[in-house]
Amino acid sequence: MERRRFGRTGHESSVAIFGAAAFWEVSQAEADATMERVLAAGVNHIDVAPQYGLAEERLGPWLASHRGEFFLGCKTMERTRVGAEGELRRSLDRLRTDRLDLYQLHAVTSLEELDAATGPGGALEALVEAREAGLASWLGITGHGVDAPAVFLEALRRFPFDSVLFPLNFVQMADPSYRRDAEALLTRCRELDVGTMIIKSIARSPWGEHTETHATWYRPFEERSDIQRAVDFVLSHDVTGICTAGDIGLLPLVLDACERSTPMDEAPREALIAESASRYEPLFT
Repeated sequence: MERRRFGRTGHESSVAIFGAAAFWEVSQAEADATMERVLAAGVNHIDVAPQYGLAEERLGPWLASHRGEFFLGCKTMERTRVGAEGELRRSLDRLRTDRLDLYQLHAVTSLEELDAATGPGGALEALVEAREAGLASWLGITGHGVDAPAVFLEALRRFPFDSVLFPLNFVQMADPSYRRDAEALLTRCRELDVGTMIIKSIARSPWGEHTETHATWYRPFEERSDIQRAVDFVLSHDVTGICTAGDIGLLPLVLDACERSTPMDEAPREALIAESASRYEPLFT
């Protein structure tokens, strides 16, 4: 598994970052077996959040004996200092650890939410206090939606976040304004040495009227070849890695695609973007 430097944290993260949203509703036995597969694949970075169903409860028992093998990132959707402080304590307890490597403002999708989280008495104050207390080493921000890259450009103007997490895939990049902001965000992250994690890398479209066959809140690519080119597209950008899809059934295909990924030149990337405009529907509009 290729590893890439996660910005100024200096951590050499596997390009496949385990997205623990896949543990939304699984048994402990399923979670333990999945984590053994993740470990065997060479993954050394985990992304989890209290909003991911049973994820923290399922991850904690296994992680207790493997904590030193993973860079652990968690999140809060609380927007006040008091709320975020309480959620951090609960997350540490469920994850059976005394510290996080990364603590993030979660699902910041608008400037109004950014204002709330970064203003006086906002959740960002709790993140800074957690870092000062040794409960978290690095601080980040995450989100989705069509405005995410623009919101995060503003966030980086307000505070020196160590990481960002946002959607990127060749279907979404067919939206010219999204592409402009996403490319600007990646450029700014490179200039500031900010780690970049990508979500929704294998998103094909919203579910719409299609039958939901996977535990992902978007309709994913399912064929091995389609997943491979989607992963190759994302990893050909200047990003740290991909958070794996929120479905344990898709996990082996995504891990395999990350292991086999080869750089995609500009011409085939542009061809994929052009193709998507007529064949697929972007998740965010």
